[in-house]
Amino acid sequence: MNRLKGKIAVITGTAGGIGREAALVFAAEGAIVAGADLDATGAQDTVALVRAAGGTMDSTHPLDLTDESAVSDWLNGLSATHGGIDVLFNNAGAARFDPIDEESYDDWRFTLRHELDIVFLACKHAWPHLKSRGGGSIVNVGSTAGLAGSATLHRAAHTASKGGVIALARQLAAEGARHGIRVNSVSPGMVLSPATSGWIFSDPTHPNHQIARHIPLGRVGVPRDVVDAALFLASDESSYITGADLVVDGGWSAVLPGAWTAPPSSAM
Repeated sequence: MNRLKGKIAVITGTAGGIGREAALVFAAEGAIVAGADLDATGAQDTVALVRAAGGTMDSTHPLDLTDESAVSDWLNGLSATHGGIDVLFNNAGAARFDPIDEESYDDWRFTLRHELDIVFLACKHAWPHLKSRGGGSIVNVGSTAGLAGSATLHRAAHTASKGGVIALARQLAAEGARHGIRVNSVSPGMVLSPATSGWIFSDPTHPNHQIARHIPLGRVGVPRDVVDAALFLASDESSYITGADLVVDGGWSAVLPGAWTAPPSSAM
């Protein structure tokens, strides 16, 4: 307990899933949590859950994180209200999936805007507040999609955007070190969330079920798995860690080359 005591922790995408779990856990660890989401109902429900558990949280919703002016006003206002920002957890994101030859430029731009641009904007406008605070921690949510391609999912834009998130964290780690700002990323693998439960796990024929059976630790991840990793990187326990990407996938990527057993060929 109290691993984030007294810290001002900003979390994006708090209406559900990993963001809601992060709000609950960070608040339980003593942080004053400031959340935001486009989904006003879900965001307000998260505030109620955090407060019911004895935590401190406020939220700005609906907030379009692709709107630079809105993001700037939001973070400036938070810093003025709370006296600064100590932690930024860039969790929010949305993507569209299509084969490359069927993917529209609009869908490509949508994914990069909602997975990479929103991380850039939040980092940019939180940066001066972290500097004036004498340092802090930024944790960005990448993905194993940013580390390797996929033969089962058509996700060129998602792969490009999450690869960008991971690379951006490394660059900002280099720029932030002299200001005491640490920047890291967490890269989840397959995680059961409100989004994936409806898109992947409700469909027994989805190819990701085959992947799930090859996870070395024997289960699909849950939001708390990702949040615990983010909590470590946000806290002073990781004070000598910056520019790192912490993979949270049950070991799947570690055995990826040997994870598949090729089906028997029907050709003789």
